[in-house]
Amino acid sequence: MILKSLSLLNYKNFDSKIFTFNDKINCIVGNNGIGKTNVLDAIYHLSFGKSYFNPVATQNIKHDADFFVINGDYLKHNHPEKIIISLKRGQKKIIKRNGKEYEKFSEHIGFLPLVIISPADRDLIIEGSDTRRKFIDNVISQSNKAYLIDLINYNKILAQRNALLKYFALNHTFNADTLEIYNNQLTDYGTKIFKKREDFLKEFIPIFKSRYKAISNGYEDVSLVYQSDLFDNSLDILLKNQINKDKALQYTSVGIHKDDLHFNIEEHPIKKFGSQGQQKSFLIALKFAQFDFIKQQSGDDPILLLDDIFDKLDEQRVSQIIKLVDDENFGQIFISDTHADRTENAIKQVLQSYEIFKLE
Repeated sequence: MILKSLSLLNYKNFDSKIFTFNDKINCIVGNNGIGKTNVLDAIYHLSFGKSYFNPVATQNIKHDADFFVINGDYLKHNHPEKIIISLKRGQKKIIKRNGKEYEKFSEHIGFLPLVIISPADRDLIIEGSDTRRKFIDNVISQSNKAYLIDLINYNKILAQRNALLKYFALNHTFNADTLEIYNNQLTDYGTKIFKKREDFLKEFIPIFKSRYKAISNGYEDVSLVYQSDLFDNSLDILLKNQINKDKALQYTSVGIHKDDLHFNIEEHPIKKFGSQGQQKSFLIALKFAQFDFIKQQSGDDPILLLDDIFDKLDEQRVSQIIKLVDDENFGQIFISDTHADRTENAIKQVLQSYEIFKLE
């Protein structure tokens, strides 16, 4: 799959901009604040229907404009595909594929597989479990529609159960039969999601370890450890056992929405015991493993976005990453960097064709 061209209208800091891309490597270079990351974010937006960096949709509209339009022309399996995303203030966002509007955004997820590596990924290490669950869900959902639907349904039922618990507290009442309906639905969806996450990580973790070894030359031992309430008991029993606590808290305190993924180096949390370089290598390995898994599941080469990844890495690790992307197993790659010379010197090492876009 290849993004042939991209046009932006009133997106973030762009009035109007058109790019025609190289089929292999594209480098977007320029000073901070010039819009390099915004170009990569627009490409991400075309795959997921939302910004990677700013979840508030209207904040992606240029300040003095009333709307934005992102237009991407792709070649997928030698067939042209046009994706257009538009948003007007006060109206809902629209995603169209070849002129036809999607009824549900979830129908589009996975059609244009993509992996982004960005400084914002550090949130996976420093933020709470919600960020790491979203990472797992993002990887699985790109190649498994049933999982995405189960996840949407689980979150919908969870919100309804939480609303019911608040209603009980506000009205000093309780109806076990009504709660049981939500418990059964949560158990059904939650059990399937837990099993899929467990199966995914059994397959994913060896890929991740292999990628980290390639980046770090095998100097450190790293691991991912899946934590879930469902390892202790079935979800229906957990929900029944926690009912008094849930009534007091007025929300659901157990379930797959509490799952976490622990990041360790030498059997210790990388958040506390990993250097900046080790943490960055860990995250890059995590995302490269995501690329490998999605490619394996979908049969497509995901687009790879590398946003300012050379920062805080020593020359050896930069060289290792360049060697990794200089591989026919990767498809189209987009790289942003503030240092044009650094990027060009690194890219000159590769055997693939490339194009450098200098934003001013």
